[in-house]
Amino acid sequence: MSLGPLGGVPITVKESLDLAGTPSTFGIPSRQSVLAQSDDEYVGRLRAAGAIVLGKTNVAQLLLFLESDNPLYGRSNHPLREDRSPGGSSGGQAAIIAAGGSALGLGTDIGGSIRVPATFCGLAGIKPTAGRMDDIGLGSISPGQRAILSQVGVLARDVGDVALALSLANGDIPLGDPAIVDVSKLRVGFYTDDRTITPAPAVQRAVREAAAALRACGAEVVDWTPPDVPYAMDLFIGILSADRFSGVRRTLGANPRDRRIAKIEQIAARPRPVVRAMNALLGLTGRRGLQHIVRNYGFSDTDHFWQLCEAQLAYQRRFAAALAADGLDVLLAPACALPAWRHGATEELVVAGGYTVLYNLLGYPTGVVPFTEVRPEEESVRPMSKDPMERTARATEEGSAGLPVGVQVIARPWREHVVLSTMAALEQARQRGARSVG
Repeated sequence: MSLGPLGGVPITVKESLDLAGTPSTFGIPSRQSVLAQSDDEYVGRLRAAGAIVLGKTNVAQLLLFLESDNPLYGRSNHPLREDRSPGGSSGGQAAIIAAGGSALGLGTDIGGSIRVPATFCGLAGIKPTAGRMDDIGLGSISPGQRAILSQVGVLARDVGDVALALSLANGDIPLGDPAIVDVSKLRVGFYTDDRTITPAPAVQRAVREAAAALRACGAEVVDWTPPDVPYAMDLFIGILSADRFSGVRRTLGANPRDRRIAKIEQIAARPRPVVRAMNALLGLTGRRGLQHIVRNYGFSDTDHFWQLCEAQLAYQRRFAAALAADGLDVLLAPACALPAWRHGATEELVVAGGYTVLYNLLGYPTGVVPFTEVRPEEESVRPMSKDPMERTARATEEGSAGLPVGVQVIARPWREHVVLSTMAALEQARQRGARSVG
């Protein structure tokens, strides 16, 4: 794909990225008067290439949940359905791009904040390799936490625009050229269920159809199982909550909390014996999904954090060895277990499984490409359950026909060009399918 200057392309910027003379509130009312003194470095690079910044977009408070809602600016709605969320924390960004109000934009991603809005809104997006485009914002998870690195990435309506913006915003670490990647020579692994939350039928079909499309391009495609994703999810949650959310409390101060933030803060702040008792109660009341998250809360000693970081390094080696053993260049996976969920569903769904957070823990480059829509017969086949998380997942699937579904594309560190080339091949396959149907 060819890359050139933006030349006056209108862009939007996620609210958390600095922009000279404007506030970066992170959804915190008291920050309205705190104005940035300069452009964020990534914004500056796009401006230098001719981008025209239209404005900032709405986010989750503190960028900490997968909807875009906060006590200062309220909620962002999905561009197709008012009762649905565009995702978060880059959901305002995704909504305006999907609605045609902006060509592309910058967002950040520490647990899916680019990729979930992309799949919810039918966009392409990419989270780079950890360390390529670090997010140094000071109003969310502390930048002093260096085990899981938030990265600045791109959202746009097509893969070419994502690749262009990434090449211009990128810093000193060279990017590979997607044009030199021969997709027919790739060995691709795919999975439809990571054993955390079972994906909706349309989500699983999207991955299978994407795998078939790459096979049709000549790629060697195999079914693959990632190692122990529930354990990886425990590490992710444990690392980011290792301070019992004291940094969150310090940042928010006396400001009003979004109820999802307040709920996490209240539970995570409890001492370990209390958390163990709460977790046992969650099990007795059938709240298995939330129980698997809460079991990681309540620690506050430095040694426990170091142990988590060591376990993360060991898991990274284990995952890389599994890829190498099967000779895989690329992975295909769900971008989220569900299509765009209704407002407020994050309170029960939290992160909806390990589908995005796995690759933040690993630090791998990963993108999302829109690939299909939910069909009427796929709206819900999920069994009835006592668990509110499963009930919320079922309710999310109901009435979801017509909503977009994307596929997540993953490669080894520093191989963004392989991700982008694979995304482009899937985009072209989808376009060919649309023309043949038409």
